[in-house]
Amino acid sequence: MADSPLKIAYLITDSGTGGAQRHLADLYAALAGRVDATVLAGGEGAMLREMEASGARAIPVPLLDNSLSPLRGIRLLGQIMTTLRRIRPDLIHAHSAKAGAIARLAGALLRIPVVYTVHGFAFKPEAPALQRLVAQLTESLLAPFTTRMICVSSAEQAMARRLPLRTARIATIPNGIPDTMHRADPTARVERIVMAARFAPPKRPDLLIDAGRRLQPSQPVEIIIAGDGPQLDIMRAYASHTPPLVQITLPGEVEDMPALLASAQIFVLLSDHEGFPLSVLEAMRAGLPIVASDLPGIREQLDNGNCGVLVPPRNPGAVAAALQALAADPARRAELGNAARRRYASHYRIGPMAELTWQVYLDTLQAHKRS
Repeated sequence: MADSPLKIAYLITDSGTGGAQRHLADLYAALAGRVDATVLAGGEGAMLREMEASGARAIPVPLLDNSLSPLRGIRLLGQIMTTLRRIRPDLIHAHSAKAGAIARLAGALLRIPVVYTVHGFAFKPEAPALQRLVAQLTESLLAPFTTRMICVSSAEQAMARRLPLRTARIATIPNGIPDTMHRADPTARVERIVMAARFAPPKRPDLLIDAGRRLQPSQPVEIIIAGDGPQLDIMRAYASHTPPLVQITLPGEVEDMPALLASAQIFVLLSDHEGFPLSVLEAMRAGLPIVASDLPGIREQLDNGNCGVLVPPRNPGAVAAALQALAADPARRAELGNAARRRYASHYRIGPMAELTWQVYLDTLQAHKRS
């Protein structure tokens, strides 16, 4: 089976920019030659175009969005099943909650094994109570249709064990990203602080804006919050009033993120809850000191604070204090940046992640043949 390319149908809810989309595009590139891929995704975003340019068949699915309409969901399921019957994949690999639900239902009906990568369960303790209840119920009902589940962190794996899913079906494979030549110089005077995030929950760019207003730099500092999303215009208006020496810029989507990170001296990520964010790994790869919300996945990435400063969620005062302290201490910035780079190199490269995922594919197909 491994001597010829595996026919894989990748499903993902949104084809725009985001951590799950970047993960899928990088995974496909790392498995080049071993995978005959068709990607089904909502919209016609950058990820879909990138994967098509790399050799995948790209099928936009307008109905594949975050709508909760039952009638729309039934139509989507029928559309996905029709497409899967036509392309006849060996297995389905789903990413994101809506695509994961549809893929598992379609796979069960068509007897196609399904690998589901969880980029962050929606029933985290930090999530709203109603969302937690609905998400846990949904995942519990879908668990029997999950051939294999991939969790991107130990914290997510612990949550997966609360589902009616045998432990043998759960694999933990931390996210990995390809290396680049771009490196930051955290010992330089702090002139630029960067956050990269989609402007939508659970990200909290407003907290960094609030923290920026509390800074008291002796020289000009630019805070760049890069990314797109439905809250971008609202946050641009919110960021319009800042202290004299603090400039807050929201440029939208940035094409060359490695170059932007290399130009910074500190990286920030603030969220209400997280899975295992790629933006933190990108900052680690660049050798940047990191200030981030103290959440389980991020805590694992930053080795319990040995590679960055963990701050209480929803606390802009703590963020401002951490930034002020780092700005005054170039030796500490260098220490944290070097530690972050070493941890990226030893734990979060793309090669090991791709090989472990490939092995999950092979194990899944072998188990399916025996069933």
